[in-house]
Amino acid sequence: MALKSRSLSKTFMWIVMALLMVGLAGFGAVSFTGTQRSIGSVGDQEISLDRYARTLQQEIRAVEAQTRQPLPFPQAQALGLPQQVLSQLVTAAALDHEAFAMGISVGDARLADELRQIPAFQGPDGSFDRQAYGFALQNAGLTEAQFEADLRAETARTLLQGAILSGTAMPDTYTDTLLAFAGERRAFTYATLTDTDLTAPVPVPSDSDLTAWYEDNIDRFTLPETKVLTYVWLTPEMITDSVEVDEDALRAAYDERSAEYNIPERRLVERLVFADNAAAQTAADAIASGETRFEDAVKARGLSLSDIDMGDVTQADLDAAGADVFAAAPGDVVGPLPTSLGPALFRVNGVMAAQSTSFEEAIPDLRGELALDRARRVIETQAQDFDDRLAGGATLEQLASETDMQLGNIAWYPGVDAEIAAYDAFREAATAIGTSDFPAIDGLGDGGIFAMRLDEIRDPAPRPFDDVAEDVAAGWADDQITAALTEQAEALVSRLTQGETFTDIGLTPVEEPGLTRNANARGLPAGVLAAVFDMATSAVQSVPGDAAVTLVRLDDVLPADRTSEEAQALVQALQNQAAGDMAQDIYNALASDIQQRAGVEIDQTAINAVHAQFQ
Repeated sequence: MALKSRSLSKTFMWIVMALLMVGLAGFGAVSFTGTQRSIGSVGDQEISLDRYARTLQQEIRAVEAQTRQPLPFPQAQALGLPQQVLSQLVTAAALDHEAFAMGISVGDARLADELRQIPAFQGPDGSFDRQAYGFALQNAGLTEAQFEADLRAETARTLLQGAILSGTAMPDTYTDTLLAFAGERRAFTYATLTDTDLTAPVPVPSDSDLTAWYEDNIDRFTLPETKVLTYVWLTPEMITDSVEVDEDALRAAYDERSAEYNIPERRLVERLVFADNAAAQTAADAIASGETRFEDAVKARGLSLSDIDMGDVTQADLDAAGADVFAAAPGDVVGPLPTSLGPALFRVNGVMAAQSTSFEEAIPDLRGELALDRARRVIETQAQDFDDRLAGGATLEQLASETDMQLGNIAWYPGVDAEIAAYDAFREAATAIGTSDFPAIDGLGDGGIFAMRLDEIRDPAPRPFDDVAEDVAAGWADDQITAALTEQAEALVSRLTQGETFTDIGLTPVEEPGLTRNANARGLPAGVLAAVFDMATSAVQSVPGDAAVTLVRLDDVLPADRTSEEAQALVQALQNQAAGDMAQDIYNALASDIQQRAGVEIDQTAINAVHAQFQ
């Protein structure tokens, strides 16, 4: 939460980013001339017109960075960004007014020290660079006096803010009460009935049954708002057959990947290292005579087989021991043999034959990869030309007929991910596209490109019965199974209530010794956990599910385990959240009180002038 920041250094960096980076000409800075200098005031603190423009521009750029889409100003207004910025600046001005009234400020020495710490004002050697300082402020359209006044005010505001937000701790009673609720547990036993437990089969539905069920559950089969899109796209795979790869390139790629195509013979080996030859030989003799096994020798060293497993190795990997190990058969133990760690015994667990793929055999694989790589480069060089054609008035249909791009249509809504809709970039563009947008080339992320046009927006509408007949039949059957099992469960609930066990009624129970209301228990049927927290001890209840019904008995209500790590973490999280919320409320209350005492004046005409510059 920005309001809870108590770090002056972070505050200074925020100021630099807000006043310098966003104000740079490269971001399209907005500047104003004339006699109008403010959009309003809080008490004796004016809100400058330029500051409102810069802050509003910063918020717009932040949204654009998140969405990766341009944000027209009318859309920014629809999102409420101007109101948010105005509220922020009014609050800041109120705190400035209060800090000034209380005499809170920062001295010149401290201000100079903080200026020297800002990286934007440092030279290559890390020291303060006056030329860099002046240049940065000039690009931001600020004088040194303006910036230093803003920095001084922000420092005073931060000190006041820190005083407001610090020390807001909630009483233990508050967190204890929340923990007692959130950490309370339930011990229960349950068993689930499924279609295999039915005492009678589900009847065969008539056409009228299915039609009625379809109409009663029409929301399940209603498509959301759908965008009918025409698109063209081109992926590397589409043009690999037309991309030529010469033999020299294939040879070079084969040589570069020689290690992949020519794999030497390998062995699966375990290595047991000893301190000296005598100990190694004693172990080898015991294994050879059958007195002990290799596994026992490993265990006697305090090791496991995973500790000595070398995996698959080549003869060269084993240095001087390689020849003897590679001469052994699977299951043989050889040694002692010299290694860099000392004398060792080796056991061979498997032989992996050498693999050699000739250049001719590798050509299809190499050609496919090289062709894809070259196809990507071809598409990259063509993309700008395609985009220029669209900008010049060419239609998607013309682009498809004149180039390798392929034309397609799709009725798209969130959840459709077939073919081109499987690409994130396409789905993001489809979400953002409007009726006034023109087709433009964009990337798919794998070297492919696409462009789209919105032809129609269809309102939400049900899918035709014939298109969803199978789903309707399955849904009707699930509901019938659930209804039949619920009826069976009523008799079983009565028997359990009268003292019979789950085993007595022919069910295999599952016991949960204690779950909190927010527990994530794997395999627990949906709805069961919520149900047990509404039940009395020893009560039995049936919980319907999807073509299933669960019988559950509450065995005990357990208090929160306050000694567990989870409980301690929960207490800390509750304390932090509550303290933060209270601090925020205090901050908002003070800001509102200052505004009421000092008085707020807003010049809507000046604000409209700023907005006009963004149109």
